[in-house]
Amino acid sequence: MYKGINNINVDAKGRMAIPARYRACIESQAASKMVVTIDTEDKCLLLYDVSEWEKIEKKISALPSFNKATRRIQRLLIGHATDVELDSQGRILLPSQLRHYAGMDKKVTLIGQGNKFEIWSSDVWQQSCDGWLQEEASGDGSLPDELSSISV
Repeated sequence: MYKGINNINVDAKGRMAIPARYRACIESQAASKMVVTIDTEDKCLLLYDVSEWEKIEKKISALPSFNKATRRIQRLLIGHATDVELDSQGRILLPSQLRHYAGMDKKVTLIGQGNKFEIWSSDVWQQSCDGWLQEEASGDGSLPDELSSISV
């Protein structure tokens, strides 16, 4: 399970280092192979280890392509999916097209989300967090019934 927030610099070639605490897990579970794609709802990237991505891709591919919304998701998630691999220094290369989609420059924020990571432009991440916190403070962020029974 990937969790936590990490601020990371992207080098001039578009490489970012995966924090050391995640590398052993990625190396053992997925032989250092990962898949990066776009998020269809937010301007960020999704990063899966290859074993997890194969499960997701299978589910997405099995959806009926005659449904317009399903076809959009298939085109965007699978169409933008790019294989990446940890190099000897624990870095991955983020494709320029995907970095451009997410508005990434030199500073990114890596967010662990259990079975995957989200990669955000640090500026976009901060703006989004501020907005979500304002929604919560103003009472606009109503919780689904499934979350109302969880105590944290």
